[in-house]
Amino acid sequence: MTDSGQQTPAAEPLEVLACPDPVAAFFEAHRTDRLLALRTSGTTSTPRVIVRTTASWVDSLPRVSELTGIDATSRVWVPGPVTATMNLFAAVHAHWAGAELSAEPDGATHAHVTPSTLARLLAQEPASLHGLHVITAGDRLTRSTHRDAVAAGVTVSHYYGAAELSFVAWGEHADALRPFPGVEIEARDGELWVRSPYLCLGYLDPAHRLHRDAAGWVSVGDRGTAGPEGVHVHGRDGAITTAGATVRISDIEAVLHPEATGEVVVLGLDHAELGQVVAAAVTRQQDVAHLQQVSRQVLTAAQQPRRWVHLARLPLTAGGKIDRAAVAVEVARSLS
Repeated sequence: MTDSGQQTPAAEPLEVLACPDPVAAFFEAHRTDRLLALRTSGTTSTPRVIVRTTASWVDSLPRVSELTGIDATSRVWVPGPVTATMNLFAAVHAHWAGAELSAEPDGATHAHVTPSTLARLLAQEPASLHGLHVITAGDRLTRSTHRDAVAAGVTVSHYYGAAELSFVAWGEHADALRPFPGVEIEARDGELWVRSPYLCLGYLDPAHRLHRDAAGWVSVGDRGTAGPEGVHVHGRDGAITTAGATVRISDIEAVLHPEATGEVVVLGLDHAELGQVVAAAVTRQQDVAHLQQVSRQVLTAAQQPRRWVHLARLPLTAGGKIDRAAVAVEVARSLS
């Protein structure tokens, strides 16, 4: 039994990412009505193996085609590893739509990348992206990166989701998200809850429980707001305890992100007297003075970053997401 209370088929869930051809294995599992076992990225918590039906992905495929224009005439570039669920989904969708997968951006019509990868490509080789429709996910896509992409002749779509939830919200960038078709979203005490046909069934390990209520709403702990003005995602709950006060990283980043022209990562640094101090790493040096002013005006004294560090490029995980642990190492090294 999964933690949703639904009976699983007799066959064990297929670890599709361990198959020689994960895309072909996915469609064979769909044909035989077999469940999938997919490992989460583990960028904000210990990796877990989730269980989902193939239909929970397949039912969203027509919606993705409507939003992206991907069809049998498209060529789709997916440079990230297929071991990341967002990249596997992109390859599955391309196959379903009859599109061709491209090994490089030249000649491609669409691309699936993380926001950090998009920012790097725009800085290094913007001409290679001209004319592409780029779909980004996995991290927050800032207004500034979106503006840079549009200026380079790129059409941009951005979505928020999770391995457990699949698609949740869609828009041009992180500050323009609306619920994905067929998805209901609500915020309860600052935590986002989701109900949709695209949710997973639960975790493979019975010791792990998905946060699911009796009405079918699920949360993975992301902080944010949802309402007529749109969906705003602040990130997973993470805390810094400084001088006896506990502050949420997501609350601080929610204030700084919209004011920055580059990327911002907030973290806690060890301190001999205070326990930890709040620090912020930015990718654009010119953001520091403005963000310091915003911090003084909006944040409490405990929330205000006491250390500001400029990193020309934020380290990324193998899946193209910001590697917060590596950021902390680089920030500490730069301050030592």
